[in-house]
Amino acid sequence: MTGNYIDGFLNTVLPGLRVAVIGDMMVDRYVFGRVERISPEAPVPVNKVERISSVLGGAANVAANLANLDCHVIAAGLVGDDENAALLRNLLQESSIDDSGLIVRRGHATTTKMRVLGSRQQMVRLDFEEVTPLTMAEEDALEAWVQTQIQQGLDGIILSDYKKGVLTERAASLVIAAAHAANIPVLVDPKGSDWTKYNGADFVTPNIKELSDCVGQTVINEEDTVIEAAKRIHQQYDFAHLMVTRSEKGITVIGNDGKIWNNPATAQEVFDVSGAGDTVAATFLAAIAGHLSIRTSLQIANAAAGIVVAKVGTYPIHRSELIALWKEWHPRHWAPYQALTWEDTAKKIRQWQQKGETVVFTNGCFDILHRGHVLYLQQAAMLGQHLVVGLNSDDSVQRLKGETRPLVHEEDRAVLLSALGCVDEVVIFTEDTPSELLQVLRPDILVKGGDYKPEDVIGREYAKRVEIIPFEDGYSTTGLVQKIANLAKKGKI
Repeated sequence: MTGNYIDGFLNTVLPGLRVAVIGDMMVDRYVFGRVERISPEAPVPVNKVERISSVLGGAANVAANLANLDCHVIAAGLVGDDENAALLRNLLQESSIDDSGLIVRRGHATTTKMRVLGSRQQMVRLDFEEVTPLTMAEEDALEAWVQTQIQQGLDGIILSDYKKGVLTERAASLVIAAAHAANIPVLVDPKGSDWTKYNGADFVTPNIKELSDCVGQTVINEEDTVIEAAKRIHQQYDFAHLMVTRSEKGITVIGNDGKIWNNPATAQEVFDVSGAGDTVAATFLAAIAGHLSIRTSLQIANAAAGIVVAKVGTYPIHRSELIALWKEWHPRHWAPYQALTWEDTAKKIRQWQQKGETVVFTNGCFDILHRGHVLYLQQAAMLGQHLVVGLNSDDSVQRLKGETRPLVHEEDRAVLLSALGCVDEVVIFTEDTPSELLQVLRPDILVKGGDYKPEDVIGREYAKRVEIIPFEDGYSTTGLVQKIANLAKKGKI
């Protein structure tokens, strides 16, 4: 995605999105205090309570994340007629969330979780809940509500399942079918070992434990093992994509067509992971609904998760925080281009790596820089903190492309590339492949464009891992050259 497009998404598209969140709505209550002594009545710590706060939890936290991204959010779920239901409605209204989809059942206990914290550490959790599935009449009411929302215009739907009874097999199936008929993307945060009711979902987002529950055995949090488990699930169920959240190892998306996207976790001090999965689900679906690519949506969701885990308690992401993070990540480059030797570039890479920063490398001719190049480079840059571009010299381009190329001199191509905000350094190489250059630079991630397999990428042994980014269809230097030639033949230029 271009920087301007991400700017447009964060500043213009997000506030215009209309998203429905359906699932188990909860209240999360927090008792904050200090522990200074042990009780004389029993060997337990005494928590001196300083304050109590209540926030939206469960599916309602997903809705809160979307609302704080400034989306228009409509919530549906099951509540009772108790005090906690009134508290839930007040919290939804304070967040400007439409609660028209809430089904009220008399005598039902609205799910509430109370966490007692002492000095920022959780000591105990108390759950107040009643797990009973929706009745058929309630399922019909939910379907009618969904159809009404679709008619009024929806950009996406999230099913947030905490196994409290809202997302029965029939209810989930009815919602997914209605969404698909209207071409609306559906994301599911799953629970349990049988995911049949989620069939047809566009994205299913388990964590490692939930993935293990589904396949019936412990899945080790390693890329190959996770991918293999996801493929088994794809064989059993009808999902377009599985998006596995992997804690400190980031997120991996596996499509039913075999395509794989990886995004490492944002380096961040972790205080509390409560609600982080809700943040990922909300932010990712919003990005997909805003027509961003899977890769860019994944990176935005991971960045959002990195923000919320640094907070205490269930904390929804705010659009202003994403905008601030994007501005910090996306600085303007005003310094004139200065050519660096391979060795000088390698020294700079080592300095970045010693600070724990990820260095991404890609290479190419980049003759007549066009939109496709920029899209590709910006997606590559978002895989780490720094992007280094290996640029084929004029002699190298001529050997690869023919005697009429390049059309733009190597130094001019380097100047254009270095002016891009996503590019940190440009280094020229004269060989046909960047293998020798990579042996010197040794980046963390080697990126290749097209439909290559990672094991076929030249120089892969000099990087920690390889990522493949498909080229944007419809953009190529060859196509531009042909268009100019055709116009010249017609005498139009």
